[in-house]
Amino acid sequence: MSREGVFDGAWWPRSNHVLAELPDLITALGAHFGRIVRVGLDTAAWDDVPLAVAANGLTVRINWFTGSDATISVTRGFQDHFLLLVVPPGTKSATAASAMAGASATGNHTPAAELLLG
Repeated sequence: MSREGVFDGAWWPRSNHVLAELPDLITALGAHFGRIVRVGLDTAAWDDVPLAVAANGLTVRINWFTGSDATISVTRGFQDHFLLLVVPPGTKSATAASAMAGASATGNHTPAAELLLG
């Protein structure tokens, strides 16, 4: 993750099912960056969003917000937040690859909607 632009990276889940997708993301990020304590996401973009999810034997709280279905925030600790571009499931591979590369580029300042245009 670059930590120098709008986005700190990107995620391309296979579905809109939070309970199926989020634990793997939390596990992967936790392995590289330390314990994830909270995730923030737009409930309109996901199916059946719970208050928390279990991952790696830990409970991770989910915060809900609206208006940004193409992002997810991840918190490691107090004031340590990451913002990830979320590539919608079903996006064509070439578009997804381009969006993820753009979001992960050092110093990126391109809005989510523009990155997802391909």
